[in-house]
Amino acid sequence: MIIEKAAEVLEKHKLCNHCLGRGFAKLGKGSNEERGRAIRFVLNMERALEEKKPLKEEECEICGGIFDRLEDYALLCIDKAKMLEFETFLVGSSFPEEILNREKEIFEKFGLYWEPINREFNREVGKILERKLNKKVNRKNPDVKFIIDPYKEKVRIEIKPVYVYGRYRKLVRGMPQTPLKGYGESVASIICKPFGNAFKGKAVFHGAGREDIDVRMLGNGRPFFVEIKRAKKRHANLEKIAEEIGKSGKIEVFDLRFATREEMERLLSERHDKEYEALVYVEEGVNGADLRKIVQRLGGAEIVQKTPQRVLKRRSDLTRVRKVYKVSGKVIDGKHLKLRIFCEGGLYIKELISGDMGRTTPSVSEIIGKSAVCEALDVVNVEVIEDGSKGTHTKEENQR
Repeated sequence: MIIEKAAEVLEKHKLCNHCLGRGFAKLGKGSNEERGRAIRFVLNMERALEEKKPLKEEECEICGGIFDRLEDYALLCIDKAKMLEFETFLVGSSFPEEILNREKEIFEKFGLYWEPINREFNREVGKILERKLNKKVNRKNPDVKFIIDPYKEKVRIEIKPVYVYGRYRKLVRGMPQTPLKGYGESVASIICKPFGNAFKGKAVFHGAGREDIDVRMLGNGRPFFVEIKRAKKRHANLEKIAEEIGKSGKIEVFDLRFATREEMERLLSERHDKEYEALVYVEEGVNGADLRKIVQRLGGAEIVQKTPQRVLKRRSDLTRVRKVYKVSGKVIDGKHLKLRIFCEGGLYIKELISGDMGRTTPSVSEIIGKSAVCEALDVVNVEVIEDGSKGTHTKEENQR
């Protein structure tokens, strides 16, 4: 049956051994080329007994002979990747529709179960590259993917980004987290430049939340990731990068380590509880009794907060409910308080103090019956709260 079917195909179409073997891909083991050669050999033995001319391997009307140039395609990939650092790779390809339609038409006409041309091409070039580069194919998550156009003899490369996790402290006020018109530098620009230089790629900053321009980020730092796109290098000394960033005198980074995209997406989507230190100014004066009212009323309170007026131009006007877990503080002088506020992420602290003309309730202003404003604000701790524990805090956490 196989030989008869192969004879039917070859009497009407010129196929190379690779494409002939692909037409019978479910037959036995070995490569398609070996399979096609064996089928042709047996068929020609039968034809010799019948004194018929042998069916020789000619220029293939499906592939056009690309399987004779597999080494050349592999060398194109090697040349394209000579400046790249990588451990694993995958080969992909881009075949014209006319080629795919032609093989489908031929193989379906004879009722064959074939392997697509691109699958064999990718696999065979991959074998050569494994041998020449001494690197492994990784089908799920390769460092580099070669996309070959065999008929234009071109190769393009897709490079898996490098991800680095860390925490940063912002030691100065008056600096945005990401580039902003009117500001010469940002947290992102100071952090990303050394990463881009070290990995020879484009570094992109992803912060777990943000602080206002006039707010410092201290304490245990804010989690962040740097994604380095089209990285020519996949390894770098993270300690040296941290030292270089620290030379700015404005940003410190620590706990740097390599990470994955999945880890980045998970952590950035999780809730982050925060601890703040706020310097509060009360024009009418403030005393110990006022402080006790604030601590008692806000500790454990749920805050109903409309989007602050200062950000309405860029954010939707929504009402959110956030919890304050604990408040402590001290009177600095007759008109100043220092408050320590541990709360749920997403609570606007400046408005928690001022009340924002009644858009945040309760507030410090509402509790003491005096106008209060935040003169200075620092984030002193950021805690990652996994999704499964949303809204759940232990007694110890609430008493912090």
